[in-house]
Amino acid sequence: MADRTLKGSRIGSTSLQGETGVELSPRRTVEYVTDKGVSFAVIFDADAEPPPEWADQRSGEIGFLDDEAGRTARAELEAKESAQRTPWDMLIERRSREELEELLEERLKLLRARRGTAK
Repeated sequence: MADRTLKGSRIGSTSLQGETGVELSPRRTVEYVTDKGVSFAVIFDADAEPPPEWADQRSGEIGFLDDEAGRTARAELEAKESAQRTPWDMLIERRSREELEELLEERLKLLRARRGTAK
């Protein structure tokens, strides 16, 4: 058993394979710009098509390419954000402002009657 061990080697903690003969694929750096004007770089494979938007790992903000695809992606994101309806928007679609004020007065009267402070 003792004749099978490798002396002076830490098997498992270090790789026995060297860097010789290893050729990395060609890469390119792509710049993205956030709405605040902060630019950051992402490295892609030379053949890969970079996406029009990418999240910055430091700040978490979304950056866009400075080309036509990036401008299109930015416009789509802004349109989607502006198209989101809030609960208030949905309420105003169903009721007029006068109806809402009337309902508010009714509910306030009920609450005051329950507390015993009717006005």
